[in-house]
Amino acid sequence: MNGTTELLGTASFPLTGNFLAGRLRHNLSLDDLQYIEGLVESVEEHDDGARLLSRGIKTDRSTILIEGYIFRTIESGNKRFITGVHVPGDFVDLHGFALKRLDHNIDAAGKVKVGSVSHETLRAVMRDRPGVARAMWFATLLDAAIHRKWIQTLEQLDAPRRIAHLYAELHTRLELVGRGVTRALRTPFTQFDMADMCGVSAIHANRAVGKLRELGIAEIRRGDLYTRDWAALKRYAQFDPDYLYGDGPLKVKEDWD
Repeated sequence: MNGTTELLGTASFPLTGNFLAGRLRHNLSLDDLQYIEGLVESVEEHDDGARLLSRGIKTDRSTILIEGYIFRTIESGNKRFITGVHVPGDFVDLHGFALKRLDHNIDAAGKVKVGSVSHETLRAVMRDRPGVARAMWFATLLDAAIHRKWIQTLEQLDAPRRIAHLYAELHTRLELVGRGVTRALRTPFTQFDMADMCGVSAIHANRAVGKLRELGIAEIRRGDLYTRDWAALKRYAQFDPDYLYGDGPLKVKEDWD
């Protein structure tokens, strides 16, 4: 991690240093970054499976993920669908500021540390700090871009490639926030989680994991993915990172404002 990244990251901003890291963060002023850090009014830790917000429950705050992973989930009958995964630095439910009630649940995947920002405070951001407000809008639109890609992968890819794509995406998102991994990407995901993320049964998820191992692309053990060749895994997954708005043709330029 270089000196500039240290200055802009968690060393100086322990609560929000991962927010838009690798993307729009470098276009924010030091004053903006200090302001964003000061928005967090409380910090909480939750255990695996904790429901941070339930579908239909009115909310008066939004949550930024500081450590861990968070799922967006939808339940229909006895079936759970995981419609999104969040990594450190993500504002998980900024859209709750406008909607007040979500159409899905927010659940901890493993142990998590989160910060809360009241909607009263966010109203002040909208009124007084348009540059910061635009950055938060960008973060919400980035969530939508990731969601669209998930829909596409469910339509286009078979189960082994869907799982490979999931880990390819997480690898890239963690790299963007300065949490690059080499051989092992560690997650708390279970086989049921992978099934619910990829729209298949647990049996099919198990077979898909076995296919990745047979091909020599990756091995997944208790949610942790091991590979000697991330490039090969990404090629197999047909992974194109442009939708993450990091490096590439969709990267936000210096003239974003």
